[in-house]
Amino acid sequence: MDITAALILGLVQGITEFLPVSSSGHLVLVREFLVLDDANALAVDAVLHLATTAAISLYFWNDIWVLIQTAIRKLGRLPVNEKDLTLLYALMIGTVPAVVAGLLLESMIEKHFTSSLLVVAILFSAAIFFMYAEWRYYTKPPQGPLTVRRGLLVGCFQMMALLPGFSRSGATLAGGMLLGMSRIESARFSFLLAIPITFGAGSKKLLELISLGGSVSWLPIALGAAVSFLVALVVIHFFLDFIRRYSLWPFIWYSIVLSLLVGYVTLYV
Repeated sequence: MDITAALILGLVQGITEFLPVSSSGHLVLVREFLVLDDANALAVDAVLHLATTAAISLYFWNDIWVLIQTAIRKLGRLPVNEKDLTLLYALMIGTVPAVVAGLLLESMIEKHFTSSLLVVAILFSAAIFFMYAEWRYYTKPPQGPLTVRRGLLVGCFQMMALLPGFSRSGATLAGGMLLGMSRIESARFSFLLAIPITFGAGSKKLLELISLGGSVSWLPIALGAAVSFLVALVVIHFFLDFIRRYSLWPFIWYSIVLSLLVGYVTLYV
């Protein structure tokens, strides 16, 4: 993979990771469009995810620091803020479903879920799911704050993101909305929930790349990761501001149009 391709992949990853449009699906499509034959494609993608994880960790560092302090105080049997403790427990238990599913299904997904036609089918299906979440949110407004039970259920929605084309942020955001949480609270929890799973997957794949030694071109990967990190910081701020005032509909229509366009090109051109 050359530097230009790495920069393009980094840019795509940085833009799409925290928008409900599927970064993994976009990376598959971009690779096919650029005709990139990279034996380490999924490992490189995971490193790019690691860069965006660093971006979200920096953006939400104050929240993370509060959660660390809450955990330490709880272990020391000191008084804690109950809302912060609920968030901590919800993040811990909400991470489990995707970790278990990832360990069990990773090899199968890497083998069978990489074609552009399958990606666009999943992307279209995800758009319909988000459409349903928006309809339910309109007919049945938010009913309450985050709870540990809701955190676990949102974590189950996160398992959908194992399929390339199904946005992780979209699945957890829509899942939170379906469970009665507000858009902005669902978005904040979705971003924080991304940190453990993407950090774990990215670290694992990075170690796999390191083990390959000289067969890996590290400069393009590093530059792509840097682009992902910087762009993701901007996109996180944009999306949180956007979701406070608007809905998921622009992203729904984008996903539908993109899936139909790519599907048509794949089948008939």
